[in-house]
Amino acid sequence: MLIKRAQMFKASEITDPTLYFNRREFMVGAAALALFPRGAEAAAPPAGQPLKATRNTAFSLSDPATKFESATTYNNFYEFGVDKGDPSRLAHTLKPRPWTVQVDGHVAKPKTYDIDELLKLFPLEERVYALRCVEGWSMVIPWIGFPLASLLKRVEPTGQAKFVEFTTLMDPEQFPAQRKSVLNLSPIEWPYVEGLRLDEAMHPLALLTVGMYGQVLPNQNGAPIRVVLPWKYGFKSAKSIVRIRLVSSQPKSTWEKAAPNEYGFFSNVNPEVDHPRWSQASERRIGEFLRRKTLKFNGYADQIASLYAGMDLRKYY
Repeated sequence: MLIKRAQMFKASEITDPTLYFNRREFMVGAAALALFPRGAEAAAPPAGQPLKATRNTAFSLSDPATKFESATTYNNFYEFGVDKGDPSRLAHTLKPRPWTVQVDGHVAKPKTYDIDELLKLFPLEERVYALRCVEGWSMVIPWIGFPLASLLKRVEPTGQAKFVEFTTLMDPEQFPAQRKSVLNLSPIEWPYVEGLRLDEAMHPLALLTVGMYGQVLPNQNGAPIRVVLPWKYGFKSAKSIVRIRLVSSQPKSTWEKAAPNEYGFFSNVNPEVDHPRWSQASERRIGEFLRRKTLKFNGYADQIASLYAGMDLRKYY
């Protein structure tokens, strides 16, 4: 038997710790691959329909943006599978038109909006946000959208509204990992659900996003509409949203249900609170070789820290 010493391995031969420890999730990916065999490495998606927006410099980083090819081929979107390349390979199954978003719950004016109606209702702006993944990598992306608060104010939340719940599309024909053959192996309950406190949702940084890099949002990045919350870990930014519901009690999010000891409701980027299986003190920005120090609230502390004044962020992780 041949035993390789550590120095004999190439970096590309070493199993990603995330995949090793998440063996059940790896099985989900394997089942998805059985349904959709892997072809050649994913090529950069072609440019989509242009989407005009005005740059909001007050909410934009000066950091260079991650390459479009990386941002659209290295993604977490578990409805397509757990491998980072699954979304770009399989996202052609998603049909972003026609599409509606139901906004209801504790509101005075509930309404179901057509996605194109939303694009006409609110001025679009471009914001360059950093988005950090709980697995330790990050990207800088020029997102296009409008403040979530603009939509919430339009439906007029009542005094009973304390939280906002987001629900992603449930359709196994469009999302292969939601199929029964995969569901039996998965720790995840579909549809994907996320939530925010109402004051978090009303913060100007919370962006309902319909595009990126000057074009309509690609399927693999959450088309046709997602939320982007740059001070929280990426899994909080729900994709392909079909319902936004204002509720009185804290919603139970998908990852809280799957692994409550690992994924809390708030999920603010915090280098002082480690994931049970790895440190959060540093990160690797896609396109860079060296790791960098993780910033509290992902660098947005000046704008966002007041929301959590007096809270024990180790307890409310």
